[in-house]
Amino acid sequence: MHSCVFIIFSFLLLLLETATADQLVTVGAVNTDCSTLLDIKAGLQDPKGALSTWTTKDHDCCSWLGVYCDNQMGHYHVIELYMSDNSLHGTIPKSIGSLTKLKSLVLSNNSFYGTIPLEFGNLTNLQFLHLDDVGICRVENPEWLSHLSHLEVLNMNGVSLAKADNWVDVISSLPLTELRLVGCELSQVAHPSSSILNSSSSIFKLSLENNNLTSSMYRWLVKLTSNNLVELDISGNRLDMIPTYFGNLCNLVSLRFDNNFVAVKFPDFLNNLSGCTSLNLQRLFASKSHFTGSLSNNIQKFSSLTDLNLYGNQLTGIISEKLWELRRLYYLNISSNYLSAISKNIGKSKLSTVDVSKNISGELPDLSSSFVGILDLSSNSFNGLIPNLPSYLTLINLSGNKFYGGISFLCQFYRGTLQFLDLSYNDLTGPLPDCLSNFKKLIVLNLGNNNLSGRLPPSIGSLIILETLHLYKNNFYGELPLSLQNCTQLNLLNLGANKFSGNVPLYIGENLSELYALILGSNKFFGSIPLQLCQLTNLQILDLSRNYLYGTIPSCLQQGLLQPSNIHVIHAFRTQPFDGTLFSGMNSGMNLITYKYVDHAMIEWKGNELEFLKNLELLKIIDLSCNNLTGEIPYEVTNLHGLIALNLSNNALFGEIPQKIGELKILDALDLSRNNLSGVIPSSMSEISRLGVLNLSYNSLSGRIPSGTQLQGFDASSYTGNPGLCGLPVNITCSGPHVIGKSEGDVEDIDELWVWFFVGGGSGFVTGFWIACGTLLFNRRGRRAFYNFYDSFRDWVYVKVVLLFANL
Repeated sequence: MHSCVFIIFSFLLLLLETATADQLVTVGAVNTDCSTLLDIKAGLQDPKGALSTWTTKDHDCCSWLGVYCDNQMGHYHVIELYMSDNSLHGTIPKSIGSLTKLKSLVLSNNSFYGTIPLEFGNLTNLQFLHLDDVGICRVENPEWLSHLSHLEVLNMNGVSLAKADNWVDVISSLPLTELRLVGCELSQVAHPSSSILNSSSSIFKLSLENNNLTSSMYRWLVKLTSNNLVELDISGNRLDMIPTYFGNLCNLVSLRFDNNFVAVKFPDFLNNLSGCTSLNLQRLFASKSHFTGSLSNNIQKFSSLTDLNLYGNQLTGIISEKLWELRRLYYLNISSNYLSAISKNIGKSKLSTVDVSKNISGELPDLSSSFVGILDLSSNSFNGLIPNLPSYLTLINLSGNKFYGGISFLCQFYRGTLQFLDLSYNDLTGPLPDCLSNFKKLIVLNLGNNNLSGRLPPSIGSLIILETLHLYKNNFYGELPLSLQNCTQLNLLNLGANKFSGNVPLYIGENLSELYALILGSNKFFGSIPLQLCQLTNLQILDLSRNYLYGTIPSCLQQGLLQPSNIHVIHAFRTQPFDGTLFSGMNSGMNLITYKYVDHAMIEWKGNELEFLKNLELLKIIDLSCNNLTGEIPYEVTNLHGLIALNLSNNALFGEIPQKIGELKILDALDLSRNNLSGVIPSSMSEISRLGVLNLSYNSLSGRIPSGTQLQGFDASSYTGNPGLCGLPVNITCSGPHVIGKSEGDVEDIDELWVWFFVGGGSGFVTGFWIACGTLLFNRRGRRAFYNFYDSFRDWVYVKVVLLFANL
C-alpha cells in the first residue's frame, strides 16, 4: 500500500517538475524576445509614439502593438514584427537579427538611414521581408540574403543596391515568388551577376521599374524569369527593345512597359512577344514609351488581351482592323498618338472603355454594336454627323471635333445607363431634344461651344443627380424652365453666352444649394439680383455680367459667398464588363475602370476670356459688370476676404469706394471702371500687395492717389477719366493740402484742423518768445546769472577747441 502511494506521488512530482521546466523555458524565450524588442525601441526615435506599448510595465510583449507570437509545444516566440508607416528615425537596429523565429518583418515607410544590417542573415525562418520606402538605406553586401532560405516575398523599393555586386546570383538562389526592386539604382551595379547560366526561377511577380536600366540588363534578367512569371513591370527605364525570350514566358499575364525613355519600334516589340506569350498575355500597359511605327496586324496574335494602354506614344498610320477582332479586349487607350483613321469595319468587339482621343481625322463609322461602357473620341478631327452609338454606354466624350448636325440621336439612350455626356466644341445645331427623362443617372452634361438653339426642354428637370451642366456659348433662348429646380445636386451651372431672358430664377438660391459656380453672363436676364442668392453658402464663382440687371447689389452676399467649404470639381466614373461581372483570376480588379472628369469653365480674367481647365476650385470671383446696377458698393463686400477678382465695371454705381477695401488682402484683379463713383481712393487699397490688375477709370474720383509701390506701379490708364485725381502715375501735380484716403466730409474737417494747427503753433511761439525775453529784460538777477553762465560756457568751449588743435 505504502509503495503504491510512493510511486504515484513520485510520478506526480515528476509531472510538476516537467511542467515547471517547460514554463520556465517558455518564459525565458518570451523574456529574451521582449528584451530584444526593448533594445530595438531604445535605439530609435519614435515621433508618433507608435512603440508606446513597448514597455516593461507590460511583461507580455506578445500583446504589444505590431508584435505577434506563436505557441508551438508550449513555447512562445515573436514571429511577426510590423513597424511600418510610423516615421521611425535612426539606423535599422542590428538586434532585429536576434529574433530568429521571425517569419514576417515589415519596416516599410519610415525614416531609417544607413546600411541594412548583415545580422538580418540570422533570420533564417523569414518568409516575408518588406523594406520598401524604409528611408535612405542601402545594401552593400547582399550575401546575408542567401541565408534566408524560406523567403517568399522580398520588397526593397527605394533601397539602394548600387554597390551590391552579384545580387542577381543571390536572389536567384532563393525560393521567392514576389520580388519588388523599384528605384534601387540597379543601373549603377558594376557586376550584377557572375554568370550567365539560366536558372529555374520561382518568381511569378517581378517589378524592376524606375532603375534607369538599359537593354544590357536582359543578360542577367534571364536568371530571374521563367515560365512561372505571371506579372512583369520594367517601366521607367531606358530600353530600346525587348528580347525574344520574352516571347517564351508562356504564363505571363501582365506586362508593364510605361515611361520608357528610348524609342522602340512597336511592330518589333510585338514580334518579340509573339511566341506563347502572345496567347496568354491579358494586360499590356505601355504609355509614354516612345513607341514608333504602326499599330500593325500582329496585334491579332494577342487573342487574350483584355487591357491595352498605348497612350502618349508616337504611333502613326491607320488603326488595324485586327484590333477590333480581339474578342476579350475590354479596355483600350490609344490616345495622344499620331494615328490617322479608324477602320470602317470595326465589328462587334464588346469594349468597355475606348479612348482614342487626340489622334484622328475623318468620319466616324457606325459604332452601334461595338462598345460598352466608356467611349472617348475627344480632341480629334472627326467630321460629319454623329453616327449611331450603343444605347448602353455609360460615358460618351466626343468633344473637340468637327461634328455637325442635330443631337436627336440622344433619344436612343433609353436604357438609362448614361452618366457622362460631353459634346462640347463641335458645330452641332438644332434644339436639345425633350427626352432627357431617360438620363436619370446623368452626372455631367456638357454641350458648350456649339450652335445649339431653342428653349431648354422641361425634361431637363429629370436630371435629378446632375452635378455639372455646361451650355456655354450656344444660341439657347427663353426663360429657364421651372423644372430646373429639381436638379438639386448641381455643383456647376454654366449657361453663359446664350440668349436666355427673364428674371434670374429665385429657385437657384432656394433649391440649388450645392452650387459653387453660377455663370449666367452674356445673356438677356433682367430685373434685380435675387436676395435668395445669398443662401448659396458654397458659391465661389458668381458671374452675372453682360445682362440687363438693375437695382442695388445685395449687401447680404457676404453671408453666403466665399465661405469655407469642401467643394469637389473631379467626377469619377466606373464601368464594368458588359456582362456585369469582373473577369476572374489575375485579371480581377483591373477591369473596374475609373474615368475622371475635371470641371472647367471660361472665365473673364484680367480683361481676357480664359478657359480654366484645372484648379477651378481655387477661383473666388464676383463679376457683375456691364449691367445697370445702381446704388453704393456695399461695405460688406470687404468681408469677402477670400476674393480673388471683383468686377463691377460698366454700371451706374455711385458713392465712395469702401474705406476697408484693403481688407481684401489676396485680391488679384479689381475693376470699378465706368461708374459714377466719387470721393478719394482709400489709402487701404495700397495694402493689397497681390493686386495685379486695377481699373478705376471713368469715374469722378478726386484727391491724391495713395502712395505706395502697388498703386504707383499701374499704368496711368487705370485712373484716366477722373480729372480730380493727382499724384503718380497720372501727370497731374497735387497742389495744396491734398489728403489721401478720406471722404469729402473728412477733408473739410481736416482742412479746419490745419487752420487751427497754424493758429495754435503761431500763438504758442509768440508766447514762448516773450516769456524768455521778458525774463532777461525785467529780471536783473536772472539776467546776470544768464550772462555769467554764457561767459563760462564760452570759455570752456574755447579751451577744449584749442587743446584739440594742439593735439592734432
